[in-house]
Parts: sequence; structure tokens; C-alpha cells
Amino acid sequence: MVQTFQMLGQFARNGLRTMLHGSRLYWLWVIGLSLLVVSGAIAYSSQLSGGLITTSMRDQVSWGFYIGNFTFLVGVAAAAVMLVIPAYVYQWKPIKEIVLLGELLAISAILMCGLFVFVDIGHPERFWHLIPGLGRLNVPSSLLGWDVIALNSYLVLNVVIASYMLIKLFQNKEPNKRFFMPLVWLSIPAAVGIHTVTAFLYNGMAARPFWNSAILTPRFLASAFCSGPAILLILLQLLRKFTTLEIQDAAIRKVAELMAYAMGINLLLLGAEVFKEYYSDTVHLNHMQYMFTGIDGHDAIVPWMWLSVFCSVAAFLLFLVPRTRKNLVTLNLGCVLIYVGVYLEKGMGLVIPGLTPDTLGEIYEYVPSSSEIAISAGIFGIGALAFTFMVKVATPILLGDLRYQRREPASK
Repeated sequence: MVQTFQMLGQFARNGLRTMLHGSRLYWLWVIGLSLLVVSGAIAYSSQLSGGLITTSMRDQVSWGFYIGNFTFLVGVAAAAVMLVIPAYVYQWKPIKEIVLLGELLAISAILMCGLFVFVDIGHPERFWHLIPGLGRLNVPSSLLGWDVIALNSYLVLNVVIASYMLIKLFQNKEPNKRFFMPLVWLSIPAAVGIHTVTAFLYNGMAARPFWNSAILTPRFLASAFCSGPAILLILLQLLRKFTTLEIQDAAIRKVAELMAYAMGINLLLLGAEVFKEYYSDTVHLNHMQYMFTGIDGHDAIVPWMWLSVFCSVAAFLLFLVPRTRKNLVTLNLGCVLIYVGVYLEKGMGLVIPGLTPDTLGEIYEYVPSSSEIAISAGIFGIGALAFTFMVKVATPILLGDLRYQRREPASK
């Protein structure tokens, strides 16, 4: 037991020392993110004192930029499963070596999800009601309660998996498969579950016909399995450039191939939804019209939605063709296009048209305020800092440069 505490203490000290040492570029990155966080904190202090009236949200549009970002980031958190399945189900070694990085990205994404929910609450002092075991989640009748349980469970699962792997590698030991593998297998349905329950939050609302669709859940999953890996592919290339961590081209290309299939399914489901609305031509078409053509001059969101469609289709074609998928320039261009396309579709393109027009037919043009943008940028800064510090510690452990130095007992 004493040796265990000594090992954990050394792990914490070495990790802190590693985070505090880096190149000039590393510190410029950290300082830049810190400035975003400070700017977000200042904006949030104004929102805290003035209330949610400082945002552009109103009774007609009560969910906005915060919940849009939350929905998108739940999909990013589920991206780890795109590495876990080929690595552990199909035992594909090139990807198995980078699964840990996907777990760390999931932890950062869920951290940001919680922060976006926190800043969207009018009374943040009541946030403790969302903490399982402490708050009153009103389960099983509340879908929000189920979403809180699913996200917190997935967070704990990823923290345990990542911590266990890093500590075992730090000790220069192999993970115990009887403990480790059940957690890995559990993470697959858990990743699917977090986005499924989040989709249920939307399509369970019968009064919101734009969301009340059975295919919303598979649309969520398909978009998640291409947007999250898009971020991961760029991060993997940056790690390969600035560290000696070996990340094979075969792993990057395999993830890109899986992303092509996911984006193809996402576009198919989106097309099916558009066809259903326009061919049926019922009163509920007004939400889709507001999204793509505008209603009576209200078209603030229209150019963004067409940009989303263009980016998603272009990215799908780039990833579908093997030649452009294997070329790093077009691969990275496709990653950026997927990120932009899915971010717009699952963020503003899901939340705003679902609330516009409202149940009384009134149209309120919602555009995020500067305060909302600053707070959101600060939250993304916190997530990026968390991921940066975790990767900064994990990289030397993966490379074998950071190992536990056992202290031999003093001779008598």
C-alpha cells in the first residue's frame, strides 16, 4: 500500500513537472487559450449578475448557442468508439496504439458539455440537482435525468480507462485484461448511448415537429462518427509532427474511410427528412423552410445552412475517393469541412429551426450575442487546455520516456 501511494505521488509530481515544461510554441498556445478562458469568465460574470437577458435567448427561442454546442460536443465525445471498435473488436494494431488519445478527447468533450449546460442554467447555484446521487433527477420520467446519468457514466468510464492505462504504462506493466477489457467493451454501447439519449431529448418533444422524428437518433450517431474523428485526425497529425510519437498512415486512412461511410449515412438521412417535409407539404414544413429558404424575409440562418450542406457534401466526396483520402492536404481539408458542416447542422441548424416559428407561429430571429460567443469561446478554451495538459503527460508515458523510479529501501 505504501509503494502504491509512492507510485501515485511520483506519477502526479512527474505529470505536473511535464505540464510546466515546454517549448515557446507550447506556452504561446497555453497563454492564448488562457486568455480565451479569462475573456469567457468576464463575460459570464456579466451574465451571472444580469441574468440570461444578456444573451439573445428569449421565450420564443429558449435554447440557443449553448445547447447547440452541447449537442455537437456530445457527438465529439462519442468519437472514441471509432478507434475502440477496429482496435479491440478487430484487433487492428495500428489504431490500438492511439485509442488512448481518443479517450482523452472524450474526457475533454464531456467536460465542455457540462460547462455549456452550467452556463445555460438561469440559477447556476441549483446545478447540484444534476449531480447523480446528490440531486433529484426525477428518473425514470425525466429524459434530462437519463442524459445526465449517461454522460456522467461515460465520463467516469473514460477517466478510469485512460488513468488505468497511463498508470500501468508508467509502471512499465501490461494492463490486466480481466479488468481492462470489460471496461473497453462497455465503452462501445456507452458511447452510442450518450448520443442516443441526447437525441431522445429532442425527438421526445411532440410539440416540436421539427425534432419529433424517429430518424433523428441515427442522424445524431452518423454525424457524431464523422465530426469527432475529424478533430482527432488533425490532432494525431499535430502530435506526429511535434513529438516522436509514431502514428501510422494506415491508422489515419482507416479512420478517414470510416468517416466517409458515416458522412454518407448522415447525408442520406438528412435527404430523407427533407424529402418527407417538402413532399408532404404540411404546416410543419415551415421549420424546414425557415432553415433553407427563410419565411417572409426572416432568413438569418439560411446562408449558414447551405454552407453546412456544401461543406458536408464536399467532405463526403473527398473522403469517398481513395486518392484524395490518402493525400494529407485534401484529407485535412475534408476534416475541416466535416467539422464546419456538422457543427452548423447539429448546432444552430438543429436548435434554431426547431424553435422557429414557435408554437404560436411567431418568428423570433435568434443570433448569438457577443456575450454568448465569448463565454462559449472560453469553454472551448477550457476543453482545449484540459486536452493539451492530458496529452502533454500521456505522450512521454506512451513513448516510454516517463517511467516509475522505484525507491530501493535503505540498507542497514
